[in-house]
Amino acid sequence: MSKFWSPVVSDLVPYVPGEQPKMTNLVKLNTNENPFGPSPKVLDAIREELTDNLRLYPDPEGEALKDAIARFYSVNTDQVFLGNGSDEVLAHIFYGLFQHGQPLLFPDITYSFYPVYCGLYGIEGRKIPLTESFEINPDDYAQPNGGVIFPNPNAPTGRYLELDKVEAIVAANAERVVVVDEAYVDFGGESAITLVDKYPNLLVSQTLSKARSLAGLRVGFAVGHPDLIEALNRVKNSFNSYPLDKLALAGAVAAFEDNSWFKATCEGVIGERDWVSKQLEDLGFEVLPSKANFVFARHPDHSGESLASGLRKQGVIVRHFNKPRIENFLRITTGTADQNKRLIEVLGELV
Repeated sequence: MSKFWSPVVSDLVPYVPGEQPKMTNLVKLNTNENPFGPSPKVLDAIREELTDNLRLYPDPEGEALKDAIARFYSVNTDQVFLGNGSDEVLAHIFYGLFQHGQPLLFPDITYSFYPVYCGLYGIEGRKIPLTESFEINPDDYAQPNGGVIFPNPNAPTGRYLELDKVEAIVAANAERVVVVDEAYVDFGGESAITLVDKYPNLLVSQTLSKARSLAGLRVGFAVGHPDLIEALNRVKNSFNSYPLDKLALAGAVAAFEDNSWFKATCEGVIGERDWVSKQLEDLGFEVLPSKANFVFARHPDHSGESLASGLRKQGVIVRHFNKPRIENFLRITTGTADQNKRLIEVLGELV
């Protein structure tokens, strides 16, 4: 702590991202990156941008990418907002759309950036407990609030809330913004973007980091009523008018245009995820149903900490959260077939 820090900085508890180890020959299954690379068309589009034009600023509105997203989801371009990864999109949402004076509601086991943003922007957060089976109960969100946010599928549990239940939460909170954070929806879920024309209080955020294999480019977006998008643009243009560079914009457009690659890689992840789930169950693990690109599992006879440590010693990295209710779970990213086989091999030895 320094005497030069502001009171806000002094009280912040920052988000801790997943480890990015520098070890070689590592089976890295801890940060939910896609095991399959981006579309070759993405790489070609980025190469085409590597010209003298990099001396020029990118399009501050990202119109070509907004057009691509709007076509893909059958919405209008004024319903699309772009940001430097979905984390920045969420940051602007917290600042521009959630109301003070009443608590923001989100699950007690969820994306750990939500309480960080509450601290950053002075928002009271209220954690709503998941059920005993780690599911979201829509009835729990029918209470006074300054807004609602939850991931679907949830992270780190991987559990998916069906679209009719999502709609129930949105309908019950007509006077407040409801944000559905869909970072993992493409691995087996149905997007709530289909509901945005019906509910002006609904905002859906997504990322290109997971299903489109572009975590290294940092591209996120939100879809909702134009009034919500205007609020986000006001915040963005008071913070950083150029959140996406030329390479990111070009690569993201190409990613949306190569739908066959997108579908094939999603199917590949789903197949590997389901294989890992079955192998873990055969080893005695309890595995939560997952619609994400990871599984959340625990073993009745071994602590999560001991299993994570044992895996690490064998060069396999997974995510362990030392938090109440989930301290014995491992969040395991779906890897390639070879990575997944190595994971199961080592866990078989440990248990």
